[in-house]
Amino acid sequence: MVFPVVFVFFVILLAPAVAKRFGWLKGPRRKSAVLIQITVLFTFCLIVISASIGQAAYAAEADSAPALQDSSKSIGLFSAALSTGLSCIAAGIAVAAAASAALGAISENEKIFGKALIFVALAEGVALYGLLVSFQILAKV
Repeated sequence: MVFPVVFVFFVILLAPAVAKRFGWLKGPRRKSAVLIQITVLFTFCLIVISASIGQAAYAAEADSAPALQDSSKSIGLFSAALSTGLSCIAAGIAVAAAASAALGAISENEKIFGKALIFVALAEGVALYGLLVSFQILAKV
């Protein structure tokens, strides 16, 4: 069960890179392709979660306590991974924007290095907050 899930997950993640390599994504279609990829990824995640809940409910008929614990534990682990992953992606996007703007500003005026560094550090803090949330989720699991 694990291999097909991992295979489909990596196919979803690598699809835009393959499409870009072969020239299938050019111009405004690239933005719509990324939105489609994100939609497919979240749909896939929901299918995996619903399948694990359904499997746990089916197993609950035989022995109720351990099956429900497995279901809640798997959802907890998935939510911890999701919070860390999405916060790191958001922090990467924010740092890319803030750092490029900071470098452009520093090249014009060297005195604003400290002010520019603060904005880059604030963007990086998003990843740390996501990591802290995932630690709190793992503490409850």
